[in-house]
Amino acid sequence: MTEQPIDMLLLDGATGPDTAETDVAGGQVVAYTCRDPYKETENQDTVAILPYGPGAVVLAVADGAGGLPAGKRASLTAVHTLAEALQVAMDKTMLLRTAVLNGIEEANSAVLGLANGSATTLTVVTIEGRQARSYQIGDSEAIVIGQRGLVKLQTTAHSPTGFAVEAGFLDQREALHHEERHLVSNLLGTTDMRIDIGTSVELDARDTVLVASDGLMDNVHVDEIIECVRKGPLSDAMRELVQLVGERMKEADGGQPSKPDDLSIILFRKPIVGKN
Repeated sequence: MTEQPIDMLLLDGATGPDTAETDVAGGQVVAYTCRDPYKETENQDTVAILPYGPGAVVLAVADGAGGLPAGKRASLTAVHTLAEALQVAMDKTMLLRTAVLNGIEEANSAVLGLANGSATTLTVVTIEGRQARSYQIGDSEAIVIGQRGLVKLQTTAHSPTGFAVEAGFLDQREALHHEERHLVSNLLGTTDMRIDIGTSVELDARDTVLVASDGLMDNVHVDEIIECVRKGPLSDAMRELVQLVGERMKEADGGQPSKPDDLSIILFRKPIVGKN
């Protein structure tokens, strides 16, 4: 593993559940990752919180593609390359959007350069002042949730079911049980990788930003996620989400989704949003 850039916070869950809680960019972030409880192989997810100067942060979740070789190496390589690119860009005072796009392209080249057939998802959310923006490759997802439960941003999984939901052919509950739920149509580490850039969303006080791997999204309904995170301390919200996912992974009950998988979640909130 390469040396971490200054102030980078990385969780890889290599030896067990990995958690972190810190203040950054005028807000609070809580992060968690853990491998699938029913497998012996390593956690293929990698999570990172990457400050970009005093007022901005980049939140990233990468999920090494299951069924492909060296998924963990792919997710680690992607996140480290992105972090290193951001460090260089910050020294050059580059615009954050440009820095992230360049960093993702460099990460794609780095994973391709492994030349071992590996690939990974990568979902990034930038927080800059009051503005949040998503950048997505694959089926790790991001949601911005208001205190009253309003969904202000939700990315679309790059999968047949994700696009079917977006087009209105499936509802989100049907998609959770669909036989093609596991298929991913866009990955970092491929020559045709594409970056889905979200529109900028203005954060109000107490809005919560969530970035998560499919270990969350394949086991919990969006309305359940909203109810868990829209109010109360972030640490409590994280514990509630992790507990709910664990119960779902253990066994299917009452028609609820149940897909054991590596689990990674980042939650971010600005208790008081200033005018910056």
